[in-house]
Amino acid sequence: MKQSLTIALAGNANVGKSCIFNQLTGLNQTIGNWPGKTVEKAEGTLYFEGYRIKVIDLPGTYSLSAYSTEEVIARDFIASREADIVINVVDASALERNLYLTLQLIELEAPLIIALNQIDMAEKKGILIDHEKLSEILGIEVIPTVAITGEGLDKLLRAVIEHVEKKSFLRPKPITYGKEIEERLRLLEDQVKKMELSKKYPARWISIKLLERDPLITELVSKSEGGSEVVEFAEKLAHELEDIHGEPSPVVIAAERYAKITSIVSEVQKVITQPLIKWERILDHLTTHPVLGYVILGLVLIGMLSFVFYVGGLTSEAIEEGLSRPLIEVLRSILQTTLPIEVVDVIVNGAIMGLIAGLTIVLPYIIPFHIILSILEDSGYLPRAAYLTDALMHKIGLHGKALIPVLLGFGCNVPACIGCRILETDRERCLCGLATVFVPCAARTIVILGVVGRFVGIAPALSIYLIAFGVMLLVTRLAYKVMPGEPIGLIMEMPPYRRPSLKSILSKTWGRTKEFIIIAFPIIIGASVVLEVLSAMNLIAPIVSLMEPFTVGVLGLPAQTVVPLLFGFLRKELAVVMLAESLGTANLSLAMTASQMYVFALVVTIYIPCVATLAALVKEFGWKRAIAISLTTIAVATFIGALVHGIFSIAGL
Repeated sequence: MKQSLTIALAGNANVGKSCIFNQLTGLNQTIGNWPGKTVEKAEGTLYFEGYRIKVIDLPGTYSLSAYSTEEVIARDFIASREADIVINVVDASALERNLYLTLQLIELEAPLIIALNQIDMAEKKGILIDHEKLSEILGIEVIPTVAITGEGLDKLLRAVIEHVEKKSFLRPKPITYGKEIEERLRLLEDQVKKMELSKKYPARWISIKLLERDPLITELVSKSEGGSEVVEFAEKLAHELEDIHGEPSPVVIAAERYAKITSIVSEVQKVITQPLIKWERILDHLTTHPVLGYVILGLVLIGMLSFVFYVGGLTSEAIEEGLSRPLIEVLRSILQTTLPIEVVDVIVNGAIMGLIAGLTIVLPYIIPFHIILSILEDSGYLPRAAYLTDALMHKIGLHGKALIPVLLGFGCNVPACIGCRILETDRERCLCGLATVFVPCAARTIVILGVVGRFVGIAPALSIYLIAFGVMLLVTRLAYKVMPGEPIGLIMEMPPYRRPSLKSILSKTWGRTKEFIIIAFPIIIGASVVLEVLSAMNLIAPIVSLMEPFTVGVLGLPAQTVVPLLFGFLRKELAVVMLAESLGTANLSLAMTASQMYVFALVVTIYIPCVATLAALVKEFGWKRAIAISLTTIAVATFIGALVHGIFSIAGL
C-alpha cells in the first residue's frame, strides 16, 4: 500500500505556483471552492517514489493578515497542520517582495521548503541569487526551480519525501525584531502560553498578531478563557510601541519585517548590469501605453470574443445538427416500442434534450473561454489589461479585471460568470457576477433580432441593448453601495511576459471544465425534465391562467407568452420558438403589437439568462447568492417591462 502525504503550495500571485501545481498533478486535479467560500480550491494528486502525494494549491496571497478572504483561507489551512509540508513558492526575480510572506510563514512555524522559482527570468533581469546562502540564513532548504519547464521539481519532491521520512525538517531560524518589539513580544508570549489556544497556534505568532491588531486573532483570543485580559495587555503594549515609534503598531512590525528582508536580500542577491530582453521591454511598453495600450486591449478583446462567440457558435450548431437530431430520432424510435408516449417525451424532450443543451454550451463556449483565459494568465497580459481598465471599471463599482468577464458575457453568460474568479475578493467577484448576467448574450441576441429586429425594426432592437447595458450599470452601482465591505484598489505587480506552457493550459482547461460539468449538468437536465413533466401533465394551461394577471395585467402581453417566458429559462432561443408555437403563427405581427413584441424581448433579455447560467452562479457563488441574483434580475425585468408598457400605453402605442 502506498504511503500518503499532503503538500500545500503557498506564495504570492504570479509566482508560478499554479504552474508548479499543474506540472506536478497533470490532469489528476479537481477544481472547486473552499467550504463556505467562493474562492477557488485546486487539489491534485501524483505518485512519486512509492508515495501518493496530495497537492493543495492555496490562493495566491502577499501576506497572512486578515485583509482578504484569500489570506484568511491560506493562513487557516497552514495553521491547521493538515499539510505535512508547505512549499513556499518564491519568485526569484522579485525576492524582496516575496520574502514578506516567507517571514510570516516562519512566524507561523510551518514546516517549510522554499521553491525558488523563475530563476531563468531572474537571470534575464541580471539577478543572481545564492540559494545556499539563503537556505543558511533562513534555516530552510531552498530548491531552485523553473516551473514552466519542470526544472528542479524532481529535486523538490525528493527533498519533501526525505524530510517527511526522517522527520528532519530544517527548522526555520526564529525571526527576531528590534529591541522594543522583542521585549514586548516576550511579555505577551508569557501570557499567551498560559492559554489553551497556544496548543493549537504558536504562542509567538499569536502575540505578533495581537500586536498587529489582527481582527480575527484578536476576536479568537478574546473569546478564549482569560483572553480578554490578554487582549487588553496586548493593546497596552501596542500603544507603548506607537508612543516610541510614532506609527501604528501594525506599521511598526511591517517595517521591521522589511528591514529584516532588506538585510537578507543584501547578503544573497547580486544584480549585474544585464538588461531585459529587448522584445519584452518593447512589448511591455506597448501594452501599457496610454493610447496604444487601449488599441491593443481592444484588439485582444475583439479577438477573444470572436473566438469564443463565432467558433463556439459554429461548434454548437454542429453538435446540434450532428448529434441532437440523429440521437433524438434513434432514441425515440427505440423507446416508443416499450414505453408510453408520455414517458418517452419526458425522457427524450426532457433528460436527453437537457443533456444536449448542456453539451452545446459547455463544449463550444466553456472550453475556448478557459483556453484563452489560461493563455492570458500564463503570458502575463491579464494584469496589464486590468491596469488599463481599472479607473474606468471603478466608476461603476467594479474592479479592473472585471472587463474581461463582462465582455465575454456578450458571447455567453456561463463563461462570463466563471471568469469572475479572476478577481481577488469575494465582494468583487459577486459584483462582477451580478453585472455579467445583465449582459445580452448570443442567445438573447437571437430573441432581440428574431422578435424586435425582424418585426419592429433595427433601431428599436438596438435600443434594447442600450437599456440592458444601462440596467447593468445602475444595478451594479447600487449593489456596490449596498453590499458590505470596502472597495479595493488595484495593487498588483506586472509579471514579466512568458511563453505559455501547452501542458499548463490544457490542465487548467480540463480541470475547470470538468468541475463545471459535474455541477451544471444535473441542474440543466433536472430543469429540462421538470418543464417537460409539466407539459406532459397538461399543467401548462393552468399556469397560463394563473400567470395571466402578471403577463396581461403587468406587462400587457398575451396570456400565452408565459410559456415562452418559462421555457426561455431553459434556453433563451427557445423563447422565440415557443412564442411562435404558443401564438399559433410564426408571423408574430399577426398576434402581437409592436409594443408587445418590444416588451417581451426586453423582459426576456433582462431576466435570468438560462438554467446553465444559474448552474454557473451556483458553482461560483453558492445557492443563496445565485437565487438572490436571479430574483434581482426577475424583479428588475418586471419593473422595466411594466414601466415600458406603461409608457407605451400613455403614448398610445
